[in-house]
Amino acid sequence: MTTPKTNELLFCALGGSGEIGMNVILYGHAGKWLMVDCGVTFADAHYPGIDVILPDLRFIEERLSDLVGIVLTHGHEDHIGALPYLAEDLGVPIYATPFTAGLVRGKLEEERIEDRVKIRMVHAREPFNVGPFRVEMVPLSHSIPEANALLIETKAGRVFHTGDWKLDATPVIGKPSTPEELTAIGKRGIDVLVCDSTNAFNTEPSGSEASVRKGLAESVARARGRVVVTTFASNAARLSTLGKVAQETGRKLCVTGRSLDRIIRVAKATGYLKDFPDTIDVDAAMRMPRNRVLIVATGGQGEPRAALARIADGSHQISLDQGDMVIFSARQIPGNEVAVGRIQNQLAAKGVEMVTERQAHVHVSGHPGRPELAKMYEWLRPKTLVPVHGEMRHLMEHARFGLSQGIGAVHVQTNGDMVRLAPEGPKKIGDVPVGRLVLDGDVILPADGGTINDRRRIAVNGTISVGIAVDRNGRAGGIPDVRFQGIPVEEEREPFMAEAVEAATEAMEGRVRDRDRLREDVRLAVRRVATRWTGKKPVVDVVIVQV
Repeated sequence: MTTPKTNELLFCALGGSGEIGMNVILYGHAGKWLMVDCGVTFADAHYPGIDVILPDLRFIEERLSDLVGIVLTHGHEDHIGALPYLAEDLGVPIYATPFTAGLVRGKLEEERIEDRVKIRMVHAREPFNVGPFRVEMVPLSHSIPEANALLIETKAGRVFHTGDWKLDATPVIGKPSTPEELTAIGKRGIDVLVCDSTNAFNTEPSGSEASVRKGLAESVARARGRVVVTTFASNAARLSTLGKVAQETGRKLCVTGRSLDRIIRVAKATGYLKDFPDTIDVDAAMRMPRNRVLIVATGGQGEPRAALARIADGSHQISLDQGDMVIFSARQIPGNEVAVGRIQNQLAAKGVEMVTERQAHVHVSGHPGRPELAKMYEWLRPKTLVPVHGEMRHLMEHARFGLSQGIGAVHVQTNGDMVRLAPEGPKKIGDVPVGRLVLDGDVILPADGGTINDRRRIAVNGTISVGIAVDRNGRAGGIPDVRFQGIPVEEEREPFMAEAVEAATEAMEGRVRDRDRLREDVRLAVRRVATRWTGKKPVVDVVIVQV
């Protein structure tokens, strides 16, 4: 299982199957492994103090001599975001088209490792070899430039790996493959279709990016004051549309957010956004008449440090008031409802009008609905379907839909399943270790290790520190020093403190004893007091100092 045979094609997701985001997939053949994408997901309240979650790559890290390269389908964070933290240790080349390569290079530069990670630029429709794998980038539409499926060919079988995609007859940016091109690929024979499942429940197609322009223009045109549009920074096509909308409505364009600046810079450097209007800075935008400025801001998913959150809570240079408008030109990712709702409530309290998909046609998805999935099946005619990119409910629904459309076999897998695609596949043949890591400041830690578990306990129950003194004979004495944080005693702090000190003093008893026993007796005594007062069991840390 750990070394793929010459006549064998293996598949294993280390992230992105059974969850949204953090996409990492391995293909194994002839003793070697090929990694497709290496992304992150974003933390929720279950990970206090954490923003970014990384995949645990221990399986492939133990086989680095057999890893031949990393091929990137596109430049979204859930497909490339882990590279600045993990790519150097993996030590293999990264293969990407120019726009995606530009985004990755910028990330590596921020971490000051650009000279230690090789990026090999490749181009769509031009096959290249990575070890025993022959790979061809097949351009598809998505909500970022240069989204590509991968046609992966080996002696054991041929895979069409879609990455994220949709069908768009009128894309604003890029030239996706035509039905004729995809049909021609299908005629060559596709053994396995590894396919995006994000919108498997949607009975309607996602719609064209070009269709959004009218709804955005109409919403901006009727606005009386400032307009802020929040969208995914990576959606260069949407940025192009907003540039045109600003010109059509007689407004100057202001862009705020580092990720937006980065996308615009890389897009222009790689030949996109050629007609994007000149922008003004925030200071100039605030001096403009309110009805003469259109602001594009990050933060539509409720990210607390993004521009929109700070605009909403009044801590940003951009201010909004009665009569201004915020347009949410992005799909709300499941799990972000509370964070987005908090921002919307803050905006509503200011008298700001909000426009979402419910009020106007201001967004289209970048993922395929069922009609688009059916078209892809028809063109490629795969023997087997392996759903990826989704929670288990998405994967199962995609599998059912694929069978209903005549695909002969489907295989639903999840992170850590080792699947033999060929020969005689698909079949699960084992399990590999998978998991999550967290980026905590500059340190990478296990997502459920001691540090994060301690932080969760402290966040829920609070913490108490007790300092006690012992003499050189080990005899405890004096008055314990008790301090606490997050203990819900509020106005009764003094009597609580007095009782905690008394309990610690009684536990010390002034006798010579083993330090570990002394520490545990004091810890339990103080925690019993806290539990009696509050019903909680705080983290109690006892420090013994020799005097």
